[in-house]
Amino acid sequence: MTTGWVFHELYLWHDTGTYASVFQPGLTIEPGEHSENPATKRRFRNLLEVSGLLEKLTAIRPEPVSEADIALFHTPDYIANIKAMSAERGGDAGELTPFGQGSYEIALLAAGGTYAAVDAVLKGKLRNAYALVRPPGHHAERDKGRGFCIFGNVAVAIMKARKTHKLGRVATVDWDVHHGNGTQQAFYEDPNTLTISIHQDRLFPIDSGTVEENGSGAGEGYNLNIPMPPGSGVGAYVAAFERVVIPALRRFKPELIVVPSGFDAGGTDPLGRMMIHSGGYRELTRMLMEVADELCGGRLVLSHEGGYSATNVPYCGLAVMEQLSGTRTAVEDPWLKIMERWGWQDLQPHQEAAIDKAALALSRIK
Repeated sequence: MTTGWVFHELYLWHDTGTYASVFQPGLTIEPGEHSENPATKRRFRNLLEVSGLLEKLTAIRPEPVSEADIALFHTPDYIANIKAMSAERGGDAGELTPFGQGSYEIALLAAGGTYAAVDAVLKGKLRNAYALVRPPGHHAERDKGRGFCIFGNVAVAIMKARKTHKLGRVATVDWDVHHGNGTQQAFYEDPNTLTISIHQDRLFPIDSGTVEENGSGAGEGYNLNIPMPPGSGVGAYVAAFERVVIPALRRFKPELIVVPSGFDAGGTDPLGRMMIHSGGYRELTRMLMEVADELCGGRLVLSHEGGYSATNVPYCGLAVMEQLSGTRTAVEDPWLKIMERWGWQDLQPHQEAAIDKAALALSRIK
């Protein structure tokens, strides 16, 4: 079986305006380009084509999810508000989530792209898949958008898949540099969904992502946060996977693993302060594929989230796609030899302490 690939040109047409990074322009802030713009996604897709890998992937055509599908997670009032603003000139979905005319329909297509990848893998057509969707989704909460995210792509895809497939336990492993607060909220009381987020401690949202957030009610023990110190490199991330992520997955035994995949833990990202390089993402992907083979027949889906370095994201993405597909191209990452030589890439004592603290929650997973 081959690796699936979801993409649609409309993902690049989602308009976030002429912001200066995340700041609205004004008399003292010159207009520019919003951090969440099409460039990194376009360049990721383009590098796949130039490398020759794209033609070896199985294209999955995305279709928009329905309003009823979105309502599996989001409130009717929130959906109606986004729909109305999108029909006019756009607006802001809540916190730091500007969008333009037509973004409602594009957001439905983004959630639909993630679902299409999940659906193809669950049907056994593909072993794994990557959905390069936009706008991202893991910060979107039930009744508001946050952090560039309008609808919860992964949350909606899992909820819809539970209605269309006999799907039991699902695990999410969010490696975006920012906490996956929206996915956490969606399944916080659900014992059939293990949500794991490894992220930079108190970056965004500042008010979430602590180790104490373990789920509630029937879902107590099934939310696992690994807040990492700024400056964590490949050694710290691999250790966190070895000591927390992989053991958690083995305890939970999911039928499907879904990764909210942000490349903003990359060493040159403007919105994060971590030091992962493309080789690090390749290794984390290898580890997840190995445990997916062990636990759930290799069923692994990745859905694109953040990543804002136009020169680094494409190489991180290519490394992940090479690993998923078992194909190495002739493309060399110009950043890799530089980042591999950076100081403090190895696991540091204060990073190990953070990992050990997160590992204390493992015993709560049944």
